[in-house]
Amino acid sequence: MSQEQIEILNRALKREKAARKAAEKILEDKSRELYFLSEELKETNLKLENLLSEKSSELKGVFENILDAYVVIDLSGNVLKFNDAATALFGYNVDKEPLNILNLIYEEDMEYAMSSFYNLKTAGFFKNYRARVTTKSKEVKWVHINASLILDKNSLPIAAQGIVRDVTHLKLLEEQKEKILKKLEISNNELYEYAHVVSHDLKSPLRTIDALLSWIRTDNINKFDEETIQNIDLIEGTLENMDKLISNILNYSSADSADEEVEVDLNKVLKNIKQTLFIPEHIEFRVIPKLPVVKGDGTKFQQLFQNLISNAIKFNDKEKGLIEVDFTEEVTFYQFTVKDNGIGIEKEFHDKIFKVFQSLTKREDSTGIGLSIVKKIVDLYKGTIWLESAPKIGTTFYFTIKK
Repeated sequence: MSQEQIEILNRALKREKAARKAAEKILEDKSRELYFLSEELKETNLKLENLLSEKSSELKGVFENILDAYVVIDLSGNVLKFNDAATALFGYNVDKEPLNILNLIYEEDMEYAMSSFYNLKTAGFFKNYRARVTTKSKEVKWVHINASLILDKNSLPIAAQGIVRDVTHLKLLEEQKEKILKKLEISNNELYEYAHVVSHDLKSPLRTIDALLSWIRTDNINKFDEETIQNIDLIEGTLENMDKLISNILNYSSADSADEEVEVDLNKVLKNIKQTLFIPEHIEFRVIPKLPVVKGDGTKFQQLFQNLISNAIKFNDKEKGLIEVDFTEEVTFYQFTVKDNGIGIEKEFHDKIFKVFQSLTKREDSTGIGLSIVKKIVDLYKGTIWLESAPKIGTTFYFTIKK
């Protein structure tokens, strides 16, 4: 072998060694990189395992400690899992005895239950299901259920879960409430009828006395002295006040019950009041806007406005009196105002005036019932009433009527 060939082989050998060293260096670097990556993955996996264990423990705690019953069933209705609350509610230990959800349904509610289960399978959930169930001890209970399907990784239904709340005590309270309301309605009707009878029975002798006084006055017109005439006038005035008081009591007793609701044009109501009430010439009465049409009992709205306006007339001491009716429309209600420039009301009496027989003056034409009737009617239409007032300046009554 020539020297030249030997040199060529040496150079080739050198290149091979260099290439092998470079490959070993690359392999060493990659091995080191894979090692560190492997260690990092181990650490990450450990963290994930710990997190999964932690979340599983949390879910298990929620499942076991939730106050409401939690139930898991397969799509055939077989119970797969009960939490402690479900075991306590239904009385079954599903770890020891098989149970199908159909065995819990109260017989009369079976059709409703099946339609709800169909909705669950088609829509994927149902809400606010309320029906009866029968426990293992044959006790009937009312329950409220919200349920949903459980899906696999391919979004296919594999089971269903539900939160079940025992509402038996609420149902009993509702039934008791309905019974009480029915009894109250009967009592109110009887009371209203009794008030009418008493009103008639009390007014009859008053009218008889008034008629007798009128005959006595007519028959003895030239025989009575001035003092006797004044006494007869006083008796007639007292009889008139008694008649008015009885009428007001009857109105008060019926103020919290309304006839069938109809559309009431308040513009017509105010026009009728204007024609009915005596409004002195020195008092200006203004209805500022076009009033709305509301639903309710026309007579009640007549009473409401008439009592407020008649009070504003009675208690106006100004040479130029003013009464204004206004309103504003809100989203869910109307707000009305009846404003006057009369004697005003002290702040300490603002609540007192709405109580029956509470009159701040000793006027003969004031029975102390008018504003209590107003308050009852406003309450009937789910509204509120309040006032702003300054003594010797005037009063503004505000009240709302639900739309």
